Amino acid sequence: MANVKLAIIYYSSTGTNYQMAQWAEEGGSQAGAEVRLRKVHELAPEAAIEQNAGWKAHYEAAKDVSEASSEDIEWADAIIFSTPTRFGNVASQMKQFLDLQGGLWGSGKTVNKVVSAMTSASNSHGGQEATILSLYTSMMHWGAIIVPPGYTDQVLFGAGGNPYGTSVTQGPDGKMVEDVQAAVKHQAKRTVDIASKVIGA
Repeated sequence: MANVKLAIIYYSSTGTNYQMAQWAEEGGSQAGAEVRLRKVHELAPEAAIEQNAGWKAHYEAAKDVSEASSEDIEWADAIIFSTPTRFGNVASQMKQFLDLQGGLWGSGKTVNKVVSAMTSASNSHGGQEATILSLYTSMMHWGAIIVPPGYTDQVLFGAGGNPYGTSVTQGPDGKMVEDVQAAVKHQAKRTVDIASKVIGA
């Protein structure tokens, strides 16, 4: 698996998806992949960010994380996306990033990328599954190979048992309700494993 190049591309407002992305980075690295961790560009005005203490704190804490680009998509053999749900869909910041990849798509450079996705919401039925499935719809247009965790390890049940991708509930205190660290790492390792088979590593 040492030859697999894994890009972890996330959007996070208050830090939940950033933490999940970091766990995915650890899992991918443990599986032997070369990993890039990237955030998508923030679209919200600073005035809106300033009004939310958690959002402002995370915005400042993640300032040094490199922003995702088309080059990261082209470079990667495998990609793990992590985004909060917004009304059952991906956050607009993530959606814009995907929409900007038309050039890569048009030139066939998204074909056979191995992809997986993760998400969060403020309650367990707040659109978590719909968000991941919405992102996977875009990946079908890309010609990507979707790798969900399914029920390939017992750790997934402790994390809520979402077969489409790891999802977590963010409680009123801003902390994760479920313990999803092991599930995220398993999903990352599985993504790397399948990518290694696809690229013939």
